[in-house]
Amino acid sequence: MKFIVQKNDIVDVLAKIQGLTGRRSSLAITECINISSSEKGIHLIATDLETGYEGSFPASVEISGVISISARKLYEIVREFPSSEILIEEKENRFIDIGNQKVQYHLKGMNPDDFPNTPTFEAVDFFEVGSTDFKKMIDKTVSISGIGEDKKPHINGAYFERLTESKPFVIRMLSTDGSRLSKYDLKQSEDKDIPVGDSVLVPKKGLHEISKFLGSGGAVRVGIQGSYFIVKSEFETLYIRMLEGNYPKYEEILFREEGFRIEVDKERFTNMLKRMSILCNDSYRAAIFKFKADELVIKATNPDIGESKEDMGIEYNGEVIEAAFNPKFFIDAVNNIDDKKLIINIVSEDRPCLIEGTEDKSYTSAIMPMRV
Repeated sequence: MKFIVQKNDIVDVLAKIQGLTGRRSSLAITECINISSSEKGIHLIATDLETGYEGSFPASVEISGVISISARKLYEIVREFPSSEILIEEKENRFIDIGNQKVQYHLKGMNPDDFPNTPTFEAVDFFEVGSTDFKKMIDKTVSISGIGEDKKPHINGAYFERLTESKPFVIRMLSTDGSRLSKYDLKQSEDKDIPVGDSVLVPKKGLHEISKFLGSGGAVRVGIQGSYFIVKSEFETLYIRMLEGNYPKYEEILFREEGFRIEVDKERFTNMLKRMSILCNDSYRAAIFKFKADELVIKATNPDIGESKEDMGIEYNGEVIEAAFNPKFFIDAVNNIDDKKLIINIVSEDRPCLIEGTEDKSYTSAIMPMRV
């Protein structure tokens, strides 16, 4: 194998795949990137056995072939390389030369035959979605990450639904860690169809890796085949092996008619939450939220440090409700809302509190009360 590639063509993708190749795996070769060259250019493959990436890039190929080389070292070399053109050439015993007339690296590769087989996708019923919109959906849901020691599929996966009963069609994604729940709805334009299909659980860590490749404008195609969730652009394909399991019923939590709806200013509420979370730590996470006549009072107590209290005027004429919440969960939710005004929906001390924007209803968060 021997080819010349432009630094700017591959440096960004090498940076993005580090989350895959840097992850611990039962196979050492998954720390490598697999590069094949042909008259069409070069084809890159990276995987952690659960999430995979494939992409094609232009290159001036003199000799075709396949190599597997450390993705981390290749990225570091390309990133710091002093010129725009980089020569990559395979030598004897799987050694690989990288460089130009002034800079030379001589690295040991691995046997490309040992690289894991990648799935092939044929006749997938794809549908199109805006890349920037899809990135926003993923980022606002997987901000509730999984819990490392928790093996429950609904904790480590995001729930992906296609709502096709009425137009415009809606793509919905939900995420929970057991203490809070987030929902994001992405409406399709009236002229776009979505194929009917089962709802699926997609690993959050895989979605986080996919998000790195989204947001540059244009559109991507999304599809499901077998046990894989697939996102495809013109020259790149990403796929995630899905989880098996059931997702909790969420409709009664998120779509309720009862409760007191309280409008608050986003900036003012956020600053209040930040101040009241200063005394919270891993041992004392809760703050007491007290809703009473035209006033919200938040109080935090940490026996090791001290206590704090702040009040804010609100329009509220219901009975007094006093509940314990993690204020950092509210901060995370508020940061996912773009409106300047928020709606807090509170029912009782033992029911989840909902928070959403006053205008944009695409994102909703439910935060469960804590026992203190």
